Amino acid sequence: MNVVVLTPDKEVYKGSIKSIKVPGTGGEFEVLKNHAPVVSSLAQGKVRILDESNNATEFTISKGFIEVLNNEVSVLVERVIE
Repeated sequence: MNVVVLTPDKEVYKGSIKSIKVPGTGGEFEVLKNHAPVVSSLAQGKVRILDESNNATEFTISKGFIEVLNNEVSVLVERVIE
């Protein structure tokens, strides 16, 4: 499964992953390989990415959207909170 995380200014993360957890506006949810297609709004909170080597990457976002289609995940966020 491939993911790209973008802000208006930069590419925050891009690569092949096992899973991603995001703060949906209705609650946190996780996307795994072969997830059903979905588009969802995201609230402020932590994003956790587990790559193919089981290395975890975490960062906090303000708000945004996620789209999942055919094992391609696009996360568009307003900004990453340092």
